[in-house]
Amino acid sequence: MKKLLSTAAIAVMMACAGGNAMADAKNPKIGFSIDDLRLERWARDRDYFVAAAEQQGAKVFVQSADASEQRQIAQIENLISRGVDVLVIVPYNATVLTNAVREAKKAKIKVISYDRLILNADIDAYISFDNNMVGQLQAQGVLAVKPKGNFYLLGGAPTDSNAKMLREGQLKVLQPLIDKGDVKVVGKQWVKDWSPSEAMSIVENALTANGNKIDAVVASNDATAGGAIQALASQKLDGKVAVSGQDSDLAAVKRVIAGTQTLTVYKPLKLIASEAAKLSVQLVRGEKPAFNAKYNNGFKEVDSVFLKPVALTKANIDVVIKDGFYTQAQLAAK
Repeated sequence: MKKLLSTAAIAVMMACAGGNAMADAKNPKIGFSIDDLRLERWARDRDYFVAAAEQQGAKVFVQSADASEQRQIAQIENLISRGVDVLVIVPYNATVLTNAVREAKKAKIKVISYDRLILNADIDAYISFDNNMVGQLQAQGVLAVKPKGNFYLLGGAPTDSNAKMLREGQLKVLQPLIDKGDVKVVGKQWVKDWSPSEAMSIVENALTANGNKIDAVVASNDATAGGAIQALASQKLDGKVAVSGQDSDLAAVKRVIAGTQTLTVYKPLKLIASEAAKLSVQLVRGEKPAFNAKYNNGFKEVDSVFLKPVALTKANIDVVIKDGFYTQAQLAAK
């Protein structure tokens, strides 16, 4: 017993004498600042991320900003003062974190932008699904069932840099058809906070303005798609108008099965979360991550990891069951 105690005591003394650099590299402290855990999507990311990080010996401190930029900045400051080794941030507002990131860098903390790119800041890495590709898949998915007609572009939150990337991807596919006259964009609007109720009222107004003559709604995620489909349903147009989405929320996957939503873009959250956890630990340990892209955030060319999204339609819906994303029972439940 004495021997065990003295070994433990020596270990503590060595850690104190040499600072905690070795301890941190072995057991990194990760601060995970998330836009809004009230959304199903982010709660899943958190669970996968924490599990993957803990497997690698890391300790994760999670904070939810609940869609408030002030709260997120305060929480990042709190995580910096706790002495985390790396900050992983899902920004609520991509444009307001320059100072918070600067403070983190002063404290020698690595900063990773998770799924959404933090703009105009000295971040160390960015990990996301290829959002331009997500936008392309959304446009291709609705064109597969409505190759011509009146299209409405329902964007994401104007504060979210991803929303702009998605739109770029959508237009990459749609623009040639717009130029040709096959597709007419009868309206487009960004949706504050990706809010389903705001998406619903935007599409209600669009239907009124166009005498219900809308063939497709290119919705940028499943929450906005859900709002759009509610508006369509009140005019008995659900299932007749093509609607895209992304995130593969449970309600959206059920709508795809029911035929009221044309497709959702599936982003295996377990993949991004576990890759982000690995990236966090690698940066703390001074290892070289396998970046596959660079992306300019207005401050620098950011080392990036882009993962591949999957278009999910009724034809390949079993992908989410095979991946363990949902069970058959969850999809069948009313």
